[in-house]
This record gives sequence, C-alpha cells and structure tokens, in this order.
Amino acid sequence: MENLFWIGFVGALLALGFAAIQAKKVLAFSEGTDRMKKIAAAIRAGANAYLKRQYSTVLKVFAIVFVLLCAMAFATKGEMLSVYTPFAFLTGGIWSMLAGFIGMKIATNANARTAQAASESLNHGLRVAFSSGSVMGFTVVGLGILDITIWFYLLYYVFGVKDPTTLGNIMVMNGMGASFMALFARVGGGIYTKAADVGADLVGKVEAGIPEDDPRNPATIADNVGDNVGDVAGMGADLYESYVGSILATFALSAVGGYGFAGMLLPIALAVVGIVCSLLGSFLVRTKEDASQTDLLKSLRTGTYTAAGLSAVIAAPLTYKLLGTWGPYIAIVAGLVGGCAIGYFTEYYTSDSYKPTQKLAEASETGSATIIIGGLALGMNSTMASILIVAVAVLVSFFCAGGAADYSKGLYGIGIAGVGMLSTLGITLATDAYGPVADNAGGIAEMSGLPESVRDRTDALDSLGNTTAATGKGFAIGSASLTALALLVSYVDIVQTKTSEVLDFSLTNPIILVGLFVGAMLTFVFSALTMSAVQTAAQSIVVEVRRQFHEIKGIMEGKTDPDYSACVDLCTKGALHEMVAPALLAIIVPIITGLLLGPVGVVGLLGGVSVTGFAMAVFMSNAGGAWDNAKKYIEAGHHGGKGSENHKAAVVGDTVGDPFKDTSGPSLNILIKLCSTVSIVFSGLIISFNLMNIL
Repeated sequence: MENLFWIGFVGALLALGFAAIQAKKVLAFSEGTDRMKKIAAAIRAGANAYLKRQYSTVLKVFAIVFVLLCAMAFATKGEMLSVYTPFAFLTGGIWSMLAGFIGMKIATNANARTAQAASESLNHGLRVAFSSGSVMGFTVVGLGILDITIWFYLLYYVFGVKDPTTLGNIMVMNGMGASFMALFARVGGGIYTKAADVGADLVGKVEAGIPEDDPRNPATIADNVGDNVGDVAGMGADLYESYVGSILATFALSAVGGYGFAGMLLPIALAVVGIVCSLLGSFLVRTKEDASQTDLLKSLRTGTYTAAGLSAVIAAPLTYKLLGTWGPYIAIVAGLVGGCAIGYFTEYYTSDSYKPTQKLAEASETGSATIIIGGLALGMNSTMASILIVAVAVLVSFFCAGGAADYSKGLYGIGIAGVGMLSTLGITLATDAYGPVADNAGGIAEMSGLPESVRDRTDALDSLGNTTAATGKGFAIGSASLTALALLVSYVDIVQTKTSEVLDFSLTNPIILVGLFVGAMLTFVFSALTMSAVQTAAQSIVVEVRRQFHEIKGIMEGKTDPDYSACVDLCTKGALHEMVAPALLAIIVPIITGLLLGPVGVVGLLGGVSVTGFAMAVFMSNAGGAWDNAKKYIEAGHHGGKGSENHKAAVVGDTVGDPFKDTSGPSLNILIKLCSTVSIVFSGLIISFNLMNIL
C-alpha cells in the first residue's frame, strides 16, 4: 500500500493546476474605472503591508519555538521528541502561511473586478467572486495534500521509518506548525478586520449617519483591508490547518486500529476524490438576474451537495478495496452527511431567508438592547443542532467502524469521519472565501459612485457570503470536534506507550476533574482576550475617525479626502500587539498544566477545552452571522430600512457580533487542535518532568 501514496501528488497537481487556471481567469476581467483601480490598489497595499509585518512578528516566535524543539529532540537523541518534528513544525507553518497569502493576493485582485462584473449582471458578479474563492479553496487542499505526501515519502523512503505506528505518531506531530500559524493568522487578522469594521460602523453609520463604505469615512479602506487579512488570509490558514489536522490524526489512529499503511492511504485517497468532485461541483454554481437569497443559496448548495454526493458514491468501492470492510465507509458517509447537516442548520440560523434572523431583525423595533438579547439567545439555541449532529456522527462512526468489538477500529472510524466531513473542502471553502470578495466589491462600488443597482447586487452577494462564511466556520468547527477527539486518543496512546505506569483516566480521578476545569477556563479566557483585543483596537479607530471628522475640514461635504492611511496603520499596530497573548496562551497552558498535573491532567484539559470550545465557537459564529444578516435584512427595506432607528439598533447588534463571528468564534477551533498537538509534541517532557512524579 505504501507504494500508492503517489496519488497524493496527483491530487495536489489537480488542485493547484485548477487554482492557477481560475486565477488566470479572474485576472483577465476588467478592474473597471480609474477610480475603482485606485481604491483596489489602496486595499492591496494595506493588506500587503499588514501581512508583511504580521509574518515578520510570527517569524520571531517560530524561531524561538524551533530552537526549543531542536534542543528537546537532539539533546535526548530523539527519545523525548522526534528529530524530524522541529523541521515539520517549520514546514507546516510555512505552508499554512502560503495558503492564506495566495488567497489574499487573488482576493485583493478580484474585488474591483467583481464590482465591475456586477455592473453587468448578478450572475457575472457571482462567477467572478466564486472563481476567486475557488483559488483559495483549491490552493488550501492542494498545498495540504502536497505537504502530507512529501513528508510521508521523506520519512518512509529517505529516513527509513517503516513502522506504521512510529510513522503515524511522527506525522501527527507535524500539524503543530500549521495550527500555530493558523492561530496567529486568525487572531491577528480577526482583530484587524473587526477593529476597523466596528470603528467605521459606530462613528460613520450610527453617529454621522453616512452609508456603509462611504468614501467620507476615514476607516473605510482599513475595513476593506481587514476583510482580506482576516476573512481571507486568516481563514485560509485556519482551514488549511483543519484539513491537514484531520488527515494526520487519522494517520495515527490507523496504526492504533491495526489498518497499517492501508488505513493511512484511505484519507489521502479520499482527499484526492474530494478534489475531483469539488472541481466538478464548482462548474454548477451559477444564478439568474434578480435572484433572491433563496435562489443564491440554492445555486451554491447545488455545487456543494453535488460534490458531497459524488464523493460518497466513489468512496464506497475505494474504502472496501483498501480496508476490506464496509464499516469505515459508513463512518465517511456519516462525516459527509454531518457536514452538510451542520451547513444547513447554520444557514437556517444565520440567513435572512429563514425565520430566526427575520425575527431577530424584528427585535430592532424596540432598540439595541432587545436585538442584542435576541442574538445571544439565537446563538445559544443554535448550538443544539450542531452538537447533536456531531454526537450522532461520532456514535455512528464509532460503532459502524467496529468499535463495539474493537475499540481502536471504532476510533479510526471517528477519525475518518472527520476526513469525510472535509473531503470536499475545495468547493466548501470556495463558497466561503468568495464572501469577503463580494463585501469588498460592494465597498468599491460605493466609493466609486457606481449606480445603486450595482450596490444592490453586491449586497445580495455579500449577504449570501455572510451565510456561506458561517457555513464554512460550521464545517471547520464540526471537523475540529472530531479531529480533537482523534488527537486526544492519539495523545493517550503515545503517553501509554512512553510510560510503564497504568494511568487512571476516569472522570472520578480528581486530577482529570481539575484538568477539565482548566480546559473550560482556557476557552473563556481565550475568548475574553480576543474580544478585549478587538475592543481596544476599535476604540483607537473610533477616536481617530472622530478626530478626522472634527479637525479635517471638508470631509463631510466630500471636498477633502480623509487620511485613510492613519486608520490602516492603527489597525495594523493594534492587531500585531494584541494577537500575541491569546496565541501564546494556547501553547503555554497545556505545557504548564502537564508539568503540574502530569499527563493525566492534560487529558482532562483537552476534554474540557474541546467540549466548551466547540459549544462556544458555534454560539459565537452563528450569533454574529445572524446579527450581520439582520442588519442587511433591514437595509433591504424591511422594518424601516436604511437610516431608520431600527437600522441603527441593528448596526449596534452587528458591531457586537463582529468579534463573535470573525475573531473569537473561528479562532476557537484552532485553539482546540493546537492544545492537542502541543500536548502530543511535549508529551515526552511532561512525562519526564511533572509535579505528580515528585509527589
């Protein structure tokens, strides 16, 4: 079976080739007028400047961690840590960074082109924006499968690691670099985009009463830059990490479950099948002029559901051929169906085509307080569907994969279900990544003075993008819960192998209970730090926008241009300063917990952060998405329309939801997996040096 891993290179070539074709296609479209080109260039320059400074900051942290890992690996001659892990940590981080960077580059080149295309027709605008999203989607899966395949060939053929268990345990540690980079990208980008968005909305729309993306607003360029560095570059790194993490966790469980290299080949083969099916499904995404939100959702569903259905059909003979049993195939289908079900319920709770968001918009009739209360209740209520779907997927996967007779085979079923959920990530991420492009297109249309009909079309695409973005986050969070369980099992297996003691992992063990409390606490402290970071950065933007309105004469009359660069610079400094603490928290807390409570305490921590992090992430993402679409529902002419008191109340709700859905919420799924991979990487250190050994 190990001779067939070359199919990973085929899948990577298909994905990256298709991404290159789509990028060339997007760049062939017109950017529109000179004014549109100028605005797009300013957004590009701001995004490039931010990422350059972010990467230079992260590079310093990576260098410190790399030196620490090298010291652990080489000082103990590979006993405490594999000598390959430090280098895999670096490559994982680099590939994750590259995935986000490429997505950001195409998005900043597609925004004006989407606005120009939308001036021709709604379908044309959708196709340009979706094509740019496809570049992101297929780049992520292409780079992910390429990274995994290269490392497999290096370990097996160059370094001679022939034992499946050893190879699987080494490979699962490779995800730490990707998770590390993803957390910095998601948190830093999320702080940037929401600081600009909140600042622009509170002063521009609520206080000054000017439209969204009005060129008189000093924060409007920073707001559009934020869409790219947060919702595109940050999301690309995030989903790259989720994709790679699910496959690597299944690698480790394959060895535990006794499937060997055949069990490792299956997730690679599923990823290749998913790439082909996603490619076919992408051609089905198109719509008609004057399409409603329901029509637009149907268009995207046609592509994603077709890809998922084709993957399910092809996976059947593939799974049986490789493993000789039908159990894991049912687990794969459970993952695929679970992913689609999470996507559906996310749409239900966040799209203004359904009652929950429409009812939330109605709450604006009585002011800001009631719409905020309604959004919190909606988000909390929405967790029930996602959690029950994942619970059913876990149980079906475990028992159908043979968990009743062989516990290890059941755990492999859970891991392969996570791979199934993300197997069609190419098209799922394309529907997600197109949203920020449509949002930018609307901003450019407004600032360029294009006809109102163009803004209506971009607003329709943007509103759809809010729903698809929430759907993408739902997939990421759902797969994170399955992957976290797989990584937790992998951690326990590695710890049991390294220690000669019989460890007590029961819930009645006080150390496990303390670990659970620490894990739950970590979720809330991390969320607090990221929310507080947005608040601090947004306050500086609010002060700056007010200053410019007061001191620069002629802004409100449109006679003088605001100082856009001042807001861009403030957002950049604020994001880079505030992102370090929450990112380091995910690394430091598992290590300190392990040194104090030992490996048993770490198991409790991982359980606590996985359960509370999953529920909190769903709550935040769905509440934020609903608040945003409730605002857009009112702007479409319902409940008083733009400029009404209802609209102002909805804007306040949206500003509360901004850090929920684009900073804290989506960062939590990375937190869950980073805690797991950090615990695995430092398991040797924790076993050798912990307070429980002394006591």
